[in-house]
Amino acid sequence: MTDKTAHSSSADLRVLHNAHHVAYRCRDAEQTRWFYEDVMGLPLAAALVLEEIPGLEEATPYLHIFFEMGNGDMIAFFDEPEGASPDQFKRAHSFDRHLAFEVDTEEELLAWQKRINDKGVSCLGPVNHHFVKSVYMYDPNGLQVEITAKTPEYAAIMGAELAHAREHIAAWSQRSRAAKEAKFGADAVDMRSRQAARKDKS
Repeated sequence: MTDKTAHSSSADLRVLHNAHHVAYRCRDAEQTRWFYEDVMGLPLAAALVLEEIPGLEEATPYLHIFFEMGNGDMIAFFDEPEGASPDQFKRAHSFDRHLAFEVDTEEELLAWQKRINDKGVSCLGPVNHHFVKSVYMYDPNGLQVEITAKTPEYAAIMGAELAHAREHIAAWSQRSRAAKEAKFGADAVDMRSRQAARKDKS
């Protein structure tokens, strides 16, 4: 008997509906637990000690910890000191990586900012991005953490931007092409998956 679910059309696939978890390295699990549980209020959901990387069978002992957000999604960290370096925990530019949590109102945003500052963590802002307002801090691993609240104009601004989103991407691609080719090479800029490349050639 064949498994019909294995042959379902991609048109039948449900839109990906939540982030089960996002994961980063951490310098120290307890230091990270203090920040996300004691300061940010996210309950510790799991702490797994593993002796090898699943699927690779590489002998790499590490601790994998998870913290649960209000909707059930999680943020996770790997404490694996053998392969880590101090540079990995320098403060990262927000363009490189940052994590944004959402609250419902600006009043709630300010209350969280006060709580975090009262815990001894510097939480700056709010910054008005017009579609959202945000406060910012860094976790112990150099990861910028943002708390954000939608403004009343959020839906109108995002709707207007969506109407021109593909045009903006095309125009920006053209504008930035030369700089990207010089830095990364044309092949890297044009790269798609091997399957997509084969499909394009057929």
